[in-house]
Amino acid sequence: MELTIHNEKNGLDYTLCGDFYLPNLLSPQAEEKEIGVWGMRHLRYIKQHKKVRYINLLTTGKLNAYLAEIDEHAQNMKAVLIKQMSEHEGANEMLKEQNQPEWVGRMNNIRNRAEEIIYNEVIYK
Repeated sequence: MELTIHNEKNGLDYTLCGDFYLPNLLSPQAEEKEIGVWGMRHLRYIKQHKKVRYINLLTTGKLNAYLAEIDEHAQNMKAVLIKQMSEHEGANEMLKEQNQPEWVGRMNNIRNRAEEIIYNEVIYK
């Protein structure tokens, strides 16, 4: 008996385990990309709330690339939002020199609002 066979009908390979042929369900090896905090947060969300999407991405081998893309998009979005909000609200270097506690408070507020926007627009979609 052969140890491995290929089924042309469904395109799967099978390996002999004892008396039975079991399908090789390992996902194809994809390039591993670094996933940051935003990608991990989105992973946790889709595992809990979007199980079908998670399983599809996992079994097709696209999960890592998808999460890396989400992470990069969220990081870029956060940088742009913080820059735009700080310019609009006057949290600039002049304020930083004149009244540092006020500047820190404004920047923390801006950062928190930017993160909330990212959660609603990117992570929880």
